[in-house]
Amino acid sequence: MLAAAGTLQPDERRDPARVRAAKEAMLRAYAHAQNPPEARDDAGTDDGLEEPEIHRQEIDLPGGGQLVLSDIEAITPERAEATRARIARILQGSEERDRLS
Repeated sequence: MLAAAGTLQPDERRDPARVRAAKEAMLRAYAHAQNPPEARDDAGTDDGLEEPEIHRQEIDLPGGGQLVLSDIEAITPERAEATRARIARILQGSEERDRLS
């Protein structure tokens, strides 16, 4: 039974501790399958995840574009500026490639 479960390979020396651990794991899995935990009626309530606050910030990009940042974490001015600079570099590189084509 244990060899069929893939925990032991045939023709190898079988470690008794490994056999015991595999058997106990299989019995725990079987017991859990036969007696699943009951679902609570109030599961998921009061966990703080029902209505997460969405932070949103609009940033002007060079060339007239606009970037909208949104996250469930607070958007710091440093983070907004770093994102604006990164997007501006991407746009600038794209415009340069378009001019060279």
